[in-house]
Amino acid sequence: MDGFSSTLLTDYGDKLDERGRDRLLRVRSAAQKMANLIDDLLNLSRVSRTELAWEEVDLSELARNTFAELQQANPQRQVTTDVAANLSASGDRRLLGIVLTNLLNNAWKFTTLKSPAVIEVGRDELEGEPVFFVRDNGAGFDMAYAGKLFGAFQRLHDAGEFPGTGIGLATVQRVIHKHGGRIWAESAVGAGATFYFTLKSGRSS
Repeated sequence: MDGFSSTLLTDYGDKLDERGRDRLLRVRSAAQKMANLIDDLLNLSRVSRTELAWEEVDLSELARNTFAELQQANPQRQVTTDVAANLSASGDRRLLGIVLTNLLNNAWKFTTLKSPAVIEVGRDELEGEPVFFVRDNGAGFDMAYAGKLFGAFQRLHDAGEFPGTGIGLATVQRVIHKHGGRIWAESAVGAGATFYFTLKSGRSS
């Protein structure tokens, strides 16, 4: 649908009036959103079936690579990023990459209206256990709705302001649970958000 709509705009755009072009652009937008949703649902399904390949994973490297990709895709954004050194954990490299990609994409998205935008990746310790975190100074959210954060299709912000499918955090939670860890968030409206997660060092199903 997206491909045919694009072809129509390219080959016959000059024969359409403004209303016709607008309708085709709407069709393309809807098709792209549906494609993104399907991709995210497939990723969520794959996470459940994936057998973990345990290894020592450099989370600092994964975070820096993700930031580089985000900056390349959004060269107009001015975002200060801070990734702590030597963040390592035992787990599945590909799945932990999905965790950081989703969390950093969210932080990048929700700091869009913030100047200066700041995103930090680091590690704390809670009762002797290492706790990794992704912190931003963006839009934040009301903690009264924190219970909805990790549900599929649950959104705490208007899709027109901050687009998305509502699947990303559900996927993140599934990956973390698959690693025997847990994830939670702390935030306040207009004051940014911090997502914390733990990862067990042993094998988990």
